[in-house]
Amino acid sequence: MKLTATEIKSIVQSGEGYNAEFKVSVPLKVSEIAAEVCAFANAAGGVMLFGIDDKNNIIGVELDNRKRSAVQNAINQLNPHLHCPFYFVDVDGKQIGVIEVISGLQKPYTVSGAIYIRQGATSQKITSVEQMRDFFQRSGRIYFDEGVCGNFSYEHDFDEEYFKEFRFEAGFSQSVDDTQIIRNLQLIDNNDVFKNGAVLFFAKNPEHFFDKAVIRCVAFEGTNKVNIIDDKVFGGPLMLQYRSALQWLRSKLNVRYIIEGSGPRREEWEIPETALKEAVVNALSHRDYYDKGGRIMIELFDDRLEISNPGGLVSAISPKEFGKKSSSRNPLIFGLFERINMVEQVGSGIHRIRESIEDAGLPEPEFNTEGMFTVVFKRKTTQKTTQKTTQKTTQEIIEAIKRNPGITRKELAELIKDITEDGIKYHLNKLKKEGKLKRIGPDKGGYWKIVQKK
Repeated sequence: MKLTATEIKSIVQSGEGYNAEFKVSVPLKVSEIAAEVCAFANAAGGVMLFGIDDKNNIIGVELDNRKRSAVQNAINQLNPHLHCPFYFVDVDGKQIGVIEVISGLQKPYTVSGAIYIRQGATSQKITSVEQMRDFFQRSGRIYFDEGVCGNFSYEHDFDEEYFKEFRFEAGFSQSVDDTQIIRNLQLIDNNDVFKNGAVLFFAKNPEHFFDKAVIRCVAFEGTNKVNIIDDKVFGGPLMLQYRSALQWLRSKLNVRYIIEGSGPRREEWEIPETALKEAVVNALSHRDYYDKGGRIMIELFDDRLEISNPGGLVSAISPKEFGKKSSSRNPLIFGLFERINMVEQVGSGIHRIRESIEDAGLPEPEFNTEGMFTVVFKRKTTQKTTQKTTQKTTQEIIEAIKRNPGITRKELAELIKDITEDGIKYHLNKLKKEGKLKRIGPDKGGYWKIVQKK
């Protein structure tokens, strides 16, 4: 049905906005009309009124057949086609032109190949890849995890053992077979091709398909990124990445044990375990997997811990809503974590991080939501504690060399717990600079000599 005069008066009184655009007359460039119609179609719909001045006065408009035809042609530029009624209504003796636009079901709509979106009371042309990605995600068209992975093979790549664990954690009945659960969870498309999110969650080695879909954990000496003392990369299904990252953090952070009565001892991490779990699962659920150059980073310094992932806040959440509202760029992955009670839809994860940090008496965590999403936890660790850890590793290296002077860096890394070859290299170079160790002969075939100080 057409708008009535009373309805038009009400729209004008409310002013221009997300669903309303006013024009004094038909613009010289009718392409402007096409852009506005396109923006409304890509949003929640709206109405364009001709014959309203800048002060929201109803002045009316007169359009000859040529201009009416030009307006209709502008509407017809929309691709795919969307029926948008164009008509006139008499309002207190003045003719008002009306174009009604519904929210289209075939988003994205384009004009001459360009996508226009509604931003508040204005229409804007999408000009960047990030804007386009955000638009598609908001319109539910191309979430990364909903895309399909054509080269994934269920027979060779699917991790059946982990899937059994998942279905147990999710509480699925044993009477329902795997195939039915896979369909119920919408892990495959209509052609039975596995979706990206399913590959990330259930492939034996998802990084074979998405090489940056891993977590890199790096420990630095001091407070800057000069000296790396440990560097590990964890791949595999997302849930296993989560567990590996937590285990790495447990090995690096101070953990004390509290015994209360006759019950089992309780672990108390220097940074609350609850906060770390929330931060890691948040990074896995909300990272931008379209970013081919980025990966989740966990970086440990003497004074802080930083957990970051590609992608800032999703466009559906404003900075004011951060921590109060939940929206994921990866609804399939988010839903799988939700199935095993790892996340909650209400967006309470950030609240739990803040609350656990406050209860531990630590400084409030810092959140950076631009570009990379990063949470920074401040540590209580003292320099004395760091030196003690370094001395322990150094002593283990010296003892290993005493037993086998020809031992290699790789063998040392395998022998000493929670350190990589890069970490071994750092400590060996440090011992050489301090005059406590010498390398005799070449890297291959040589040996280490411990220098006895006089």
